[in-house]
Amino acid sequence: MPANSRAPSPEADLAFMRSIVEGGGRPSLTLAICYLAGGLLYGLQCLFHVGQIVGLIRWPDLANLAFVVAITLAFLAVLVWAIRKDRRDEAAGRRGPLASRALNAGLSGAGMANAAIIIVFGVGAARDQDFGVWLYYPAMIFALQSAAWYMAWNLKKKGWMLATSLGGWLTAVALGLLVREPHLYLAVCTVALFALFAGPGWIMYRDATAARG
Repeated sequence: MPANSRAPSPEADLAFMRSIVEGGGRPSLTLAICYLAGGLLYGLQCLFHVGQIVGLIRWPDLANLAFVVAITLAFLAVLVWAIRKDRRDEAAGRRGPLASRALNAGLSGAGMANAAIIIVFGVGAARDQDFGVWLYYPAMIFALQSAAWYMAWNLKKKGWMLATSLGGWLTAVALGLLVREPHLYLAVCTVALFALFAGPGWIMYRDATAARG
């Protein structure tokens, strides 16, 4: 066998670069489910608080707390399932193309940064006894998601990804300016969770299931 028989050909190099630029490959099903579940669950929680504001929901304090805790526990259950499934897929060698792995890594990295932001703003709000400080936390989450989706758009060049990035940026600015306007703040957050988390999650889930099918 010639020494250079296994050397990449120019055609192979071009095909590899095209797969990166065009973003080929199957979307992550677990990531899609996390976005979809997060958007639906926390969007539902925001709607619950809207119902409290307008007087449609008048539950005892303990029942209100139980509902909020149940939302978080439900999302954590989805998150644990997704992490375990990702590990099984990794062990089975189902990693996907480079572009898809880069997209998943970018969005997952933004999720890791969320944990640090929760600690920073949570401690700051408790220390200063000012709930308004905590309300800056969702604004930062949408800003990080905006950056992650902009990277995704550069990899995949899909219009809905750019729209999600721009929507996240606008939401971050709006929430930051409306911290002292709780009714408007909650309205913006509710719409954004359904549109910018559940919406992209559904698109990724649809694409992932279609590719698997």
